[in-house]
Order: sequence, then C-alpha cells, then structure tokens
Amino acid sequence: MSVDDVDQLGENGDTKPSPSVLLNGLRVLEAFSITEPVLGVTEIARKVDLHKSSVSRMLATLEKAGYVEREEGTGRYRLGLGVIGLAGPLLANLDVRRVALPELEGLTRRTEETSALMVWNGHESVVVEQVQSPKQVKHTAAVGTRYDTYASSSVQVFLSDMPRAEVERLFERRLLLGPDDADSVGEYLDELVEIRDRGYAVNDGRTSIEEVGISAPVHDHRGVLVGAVMLSAPRFRVPHTLLDSLGRTVAESARTVSARLGAPAATHD
Repeated sequence: MSVDDVDQLGENGDTKPSPSVLLNGLRVLEAFSITEPVLGVTEIARKVDLHKSSVSRMLATLEKAGYVEREEGTGRYRLGLGVIGLAGPLLANLDVRRVALPELEGLTRRTEETSALMVWNGHESVVVEQVQSPKQVKHTAAVGTRYDTYASSSVQVFLSDMPRAEVERLFERRLLLGPDDADSVGEYLDELVEIRDRGYAVNDGRTSIEEVGISAPVHDHRGVLVGAVMLSAPRFRVPHTLLDSLGRTVAESARTVSARLGAPAATHD
C-alpha cells in the first residue's frame, strides 16, 4: 500500500497516516479467513469492532491497491491478488530455504566447514539458514545476520546479477559499504562481471583477516536469482591453492539447489 493510499484511510481530515489507521487496515485484511473468504462491510465491521463507514472507506482504498476485490453481484469483498504480491518474496525465501537445507547439510559434510543460505534484502545479504561446521574452531553467523560490505562473497554474488547503474546507486546512497572513488568502483564493477562468468565469488580475508567466504548463486524456476549458497571457514584452514576447488564445490551445491527449484538449465550450467 502506498503512502497516498494510506492517507485516504485517514479520518477527520488527517493528512498523515496514524499507527491506529494502519493497524485497523491490517485488521480488516485479517478478518478474512479460509472458512470465511467472502465478507460484507457489516460483517467486517463487527469482526474488527469499527464503524461501518470507516470500514467502507478502508475497503475502498484496499480495493484500489489490489488487496481486496469487490464482487459485482453482492457487493461483498474477498482478498485480492495484491496480497499474494506482498507475500511472494517471503514465500519464495521459505521455499528456497526448505529446498536448500539438505544440500547445505551435504556441503558441510563434504567440506567440514559451515554452510549457509543467503537472500538479498534490497541492500544487504541476510543469513536465512545455516549448517555449522563439526570442527571445534569454525566460523558461524546466526540466522538473521546481515552483510552490507561490498567484499562479502554473498554480496558480490547478488550485485553481480544487477545492472551496473543499480550497483553504482547503492554505493552513491551509501547503502553499501564500498569503494569511494570512481576508479575503484569501476574496477569493482569489472570484478562483478568476472564473478558472474565464473559462477562463484570469493572473500579471502577482505572483510576479516581470519575468515574465508565463498558464495554461488541460486536461481528459481523463472531463472531469477533468489539466494546464494555460502561456505565460510577460518582462513588458516583454507590455503589460496584450495580456493578454486572449494569455489567449484560451492557452485555445484548452488546448481543442485537451483535445479530442485526448477531453474532453466542455462542459469545453472
């Protein structure tokens, strides 16, 4: 729902949306259920304990935003496809997390290092699943950990899929920690092209002298980048000569997850 739409929900001539108005709008959406998928204004007003005129105005705005649909014959409402649009990113992430977990477990068994699944959150990479290394000394990051540094291997993977101008905007708006001069940004953008062609990214001590991170992209059935498989390890256990071999191993795991998500062959060959 846009700010303009929320403004229309306001009462008493308010020009700014209030928390109570926003919460009441959510309560109206929550009034619908599997057992009661179609409701009239009076029924909704009774469920949320609001005046019918207030509920009617909210429904009119929610209908414009596509979050509810009005039946022509009865004038009653049901949830609209806009709700699916809101939930889509979450559902995709949950699906890729479920599909990726067995492969993460296999990757950790083969390498004895920590593996994780990352998703992109607009300007940062976020851990949504992790399988810890069985070794006593290991690198781990709790689910929910966020990375917003350009050298992080998972961040490199996500940025390598974006148009150059979009990456430059993230740096210009300082949403990502990265190079500050034009020449360094240009070199980094060239690196991203190489990463995309190679199929995996490496962070060999660039963000932490004690850590190595290797990430590879995961695509869904549309060929869209929806996540990254990441392997992280203490740097003393990963000599430079092993980086390519581990990179290919991580990329293979990411391709397996992509295939299970139905990704077109071209995106994970």
